Amino acid sequence: MTRAGVPWEADQEFVDHVYARLDDLRHRYRERLEAIRRQGASGTPQNRSERDAFATHYEDTLARLEQVENRLVFGRLDLENDASRYIGRIGISDEDQESLLIDWRAPAARPFYQATAARRGDVVRRRHLVTRGRRVTGVEDELLDTDADLDGLTGEGALFAAMAAAREGRMGDIVATIQAEQDEIIRSAVDGILVVEGGPGTGKTAVALHRAAYLLYTHRERLERSGVLVVGPSRVFLRYIEQVLPSLGESGVVATTLGDLLADVPVTATEPEEVAAVKGRAVMAQVLRHAVRGLPRRLAQTTLLDVDGEQVRLEPEDVRLAQERARRSARPHNVARRTYATAVLESVVRRWAEEKGLDLESEHGYLLQSLRESRDARREINLRWMPTTPEQLLRRLYADPQLLARHGRGLGADERRLLHRPVDAPWTAADLPLLDELAVLLGRLEDPQAERARLAREAERASAVAYAEHAIREDGLGGGIVDAQTLASRFDAPEARLSVADRAAADRDWTYGHIVVDEAQELSPMAWRALLRRNPSRSMTLVGDLDQRSGHRPARSWAELLGTAASEHVRTASLTINYRTPAEVMESAVRVLRAAGGAHAAPARSARDVPGALRLSAITDGHEVVDVVATEYAALGEGRLAVITAPGTVGAVRELLSTRLAAELETPGGDVLAARVAVLDAVAAKGLEFDVVVLLEPAEITAGGPGDLYVAMTRPTRRLHVLHRGPLPDGLVER
Repeated sequence: MTRAGVPWEADQEFVDHVYARLDDLRHRYRERLEAIRRQGASGTPQNRSERDAFATHYEDTLARLEQVENRLVFGRLDLENDASRYIGRIGISDEDQESLLIDWRAPAARPFYQATAARRGDVVRRRHLVTRGRRVTGVEDELLDTDADLDGLTGEGALFAAMAAAREGRMGDIVATIQAEQDEIIRSAVDGILVVEGGPGTGKTAVALHRAAYLLYTHRERLERSGVLVVGPSRVFLRYIEQVLPSLGESGVVATTLGDLLADVPVTATEPEEVAAVKGRAVMAQVLRHAVRGLPRRLAQTTLLDVDGEQVRLEPEDVRLAQERARRSARPHNVARRTYATAVLESVVRRWAEEKGLDLESEHGYLLQSLRESRDARREINLRWMPTTPEQLLRRLYADPQLLARHGRGLGADERRLLHRPVDAPWTAADLPLLDELAVLLGRLEDPQAERARLAREAERASAVAYAEHAIREDGLGGGIVDAQTLASRFDAPEARLSVADRAAADRDWTYGHIVVDEAQELSPMAWRALLRRNPSRSMTLVGDLDQRSGHRPARSWAELLGTAASEHVRTASLTINYRTPAEVMESAVRVLRAAGGAHAAPARSARDVPGALRLSAITDGHEVVDVVATEYAALGEGRLAVITAPGTVGAVRELLSTRLAAELETPGGDVLAARVAVLDAVAAKGLEFDVVVLLEPAEITAGGPGDLYVAMTRPTRRLHVLHRGPLPDGLVER
């Protein structure tokens, strides 16, 4: 397979060939796009919409081709029949549509990640290609046609090189070094809820993102229209992972935090952990449902209404029957209000006509209009079924102990007291799932104009789909290039030609084909209800670690955390190897966790043992902190350093370090991912990794819960240096 010279000369020739083909494809799509744009805005509105749709399609494809420049080809499989199969970021075919490069997600690429000497199939050799730009700079061969049992890690050389590389402030993809247990999870079936659990450094986030890319490849027609949603713990975390999916050729994924997904109100306050825990309980759904059902008010006695100078009777039975009819409609409160009001009016009109001896059929319209224009009628009827907003109702529940006691039968007295607060209190993060629940129960406030517009859009959409199907047949756009639904979404209106992310962000009722949730252990049962509403297909990937859960209320199982989501088709998978944290650091972190009563699962096995990875230093003042951090930074070379401290001390520590490391330190409100030295607390560090971590006062960090210290200790890839004045937590010792 080699010629004279470097052993990868043939590989370089192939890489050159594939990049030439990539450049050709880019050029062709640019030409098509420019030709469409040169046509300008002439023609009928239908012609312009068609051109815009195709232009968007070309733009999307071109963007995908542009994103895969780096490490386009990273693997080769040599098979028993002397054939070779190259693996890369995307699939590329030649002019004759014969496969050149196999997409890493394709079934034909699976042996690259799964083949072992014990189960090699027809694979003789697996080769990892190391590239820089468009040049092959090295290879690593694994011979699989041997009797030796090589089960376990595959591609150790490439894998360990990736683990030892300096951190750059953004997560990179692992497409060239996916391990067998990770690959099994990535390729798992799309249906149902998959819980991926694993300790720190096991690659949970990377696996989840690669799984999203795999599902988009395998189920593109199903997922591209509805989209894939990635929910992360913080905006910093989302910036940290933002390059992964584009580097795999996928840019149509919506990434957000749960707060940004649900927020219709600003979150400006925090609250005690025990209060947030009550708000997160699944029983709150029942409390809110009872509160909404309690909104309609009965009429206590017969009421006389002044209608054009006549006295018309409104009976309690009129109101009761109308309210029951509205409830049977199963519509949200604000939407069902129209059913209620119509039923009341009809009852009163019938009685009025009967008492006046009028023909109901001929006089119905006149009597109904007179009743609607009566101030008395509007007041009395509306008072029995008042529209309201989620914010108004939740504020009333919190502020009125009697109202909460009436509807909160599933809550204890102590829990109800925890929820009590002034009516003008600011919103917290735990309020958002409750407001989201109420938004569903209440529905939108009545807006006849908006309803007419919605029905018109639905009719236009149906027409656009029919036209798109015709265009695909006539213009030969089949074969998976584009489907009628996707093409129609770009025909019908300018705003519909926006990306899935833009359209989803503008529509609070948007439902996704698949949802990925990182740090899933942090979500409450009420939060899971909000996510389930956005995923009617019940297709989710949840990644997390119960031992890294924040706070003092540990979860005993995923079923306890998931609430109603646990009743869906839930399956679990485990990641068992820690690729990030040196063994000495990981062992100490597990001892600390166990001493605090944690460790729900067997700890992940560290893949590396780095000499001197853990240091403990007693200090007496802040000057020593500065000295240690400055020394660690000077020895760092390439990479990044984090100082992790208790939440209330982040600002003071940052100011202290600025005396020596101002140029390297991130500024308050700046980009923590761009700085060589970052100061943050354990919660902010969750999901991130650094080359070196200096950990200040571990005993103070445990005040936020044992999971916080566990998270803080497991962030480094090279070394953890612990500084302390007081006693160390139990279990924190050097090997």
